[in-house]
Amino acid sequence: MKESLLFTPASIGPLTLRNRTIRAAAFEGMCEGNSPTDLLYDYHRSVAAGGIGMTTLAYASVTRNGLSFPHQLWLRPEIVPGLRRITDAIHKEGAAASIQIGHCGNMSHRAICGCTPVSASSGFNIYSPTLVRGLRKSEIREIAEAFGTAVNLAREAGFDAVEVHAGHGYLISQFLSPYTNRRRDEYGGSLENRMRFMKMCMAEAMTAAKGDMAVLVKTNTRDGFKGGLEIDDCIEVARNLEQCGAHALVLSGGFVSKAPMYVMRGRMPIRSMTYYMKQLWLKAGVRMAGRLMIPDEPFREAYFYEDSLKFRQALKLPLVYVGGLVSREKIDMVLDNGFEFAAMARALINEPDFVNRMRDEGELRCGCDHTNYCIARMYSIEMACHRHVKDLPPCIKREIDKELTRR
Repeated sequence: MKESLLFTPASIGPLTLRNRTIRAAAFEGMCEGNSPTDLLYDYHRSVAAGGIGMTTLAYASVTRNGLSFPHQLWLRPEIVPGLRRITDAIHKEGAAASIQIGHCGNMSHRAICGCTPVSASSGFNIYSPTLVRGLRKSEIREIAEAFGTAVNLAREAGFDAVEVHAGHGYLISQFLSPYTNRRRDEYGGSLENRMRFMKMCMAEAMTAAKGDMAVLVKTNTRDGFKGGLEIDDCIEVARNLEQCGAHALVLSGGFVSKAPMYVMRGRMPIRSMTYYMKQLWLKAGVRMAGRLMIPDEPFREAYFYEDSLKFRQALKLPLVYVGGLVSREKIDMVLDNGFEFAAMARALINEPDFVNRMRDEGELRCGCDHTNYCIARMYSIEMACHRHVKDLPPCIKREIDKELTRR
């Protein structure tokens, strides 16, 4: 029987992890006032204590106008001490610490980001909903430079790595995709032009990393809808990221303003999602149109695996597989087939100590049932698995039971 790679060390650029597991950068919703909280500290410390090789704080905006949520990190000097407290706790448990840096682009609202949301091109984003303004050239340069500043702040806060978010339909992805990039200057048109902003961000990040921090990039295997990037273009994007010096790629997919469940798969529990919303108009709108705006995408384990294999064949740098890993069998499968690391999100919301339980107790599968309650609530309050929430409202219990019965 082939020996498992799971609990062997491996490197990402200058960084060596104690095993092949990474806590994926899934939004925690634990940053009231755009700052780290005790909830964020407790969660990532628990994942580190649970045996993970590296845990990733998710979705830290590099600028204020890149914020999607009021309870999302905004990486700025005044929060560095709070972040240092978290990285110290992670390191004490023997894990490495990473932070995802990005800009939401059109996935925001004036009340949150302080201005009309910006993107590659002007338009209207029904998912916010809001008018969107296309970025001026001077602003493009400023945002790219903010990625370098963010890397320097991450180093000061004690992080070992950063993950540049270039997927899922956020700002870098909005420049890459022909669906959102209709510019007629050097940032639009051909794929080469549409990659220009991404390369500018990467140049700033790699320069700031100075060879002592690992730089990962989350990138799409495909956008997941007709008119978006398909796999051949996404492989070309990945090749360019490799040429930019990225130490590893995290392979994902989907587009939050067009194919949101392609990212996460399964069915969005609309009742749970709207229960926690504060704006009555938004609650009513999502109740009425949620199924049309957020269509189901069937869940299966390792749902990005087949597409990701094509990237493995095309690239030489380390690759992180993410997407639907809830069992030891599938984790070993991706590691045995050329992926250096296995990343998990929902599995570690359900069981923060899943890695240790695989090692010490021979656990073969975590308890995540993919009802997606954790995703539904994170847009309004902190993420949590329904199995860990006391006194769930009856309407949410009924929705979860109905989903489990439907299967």
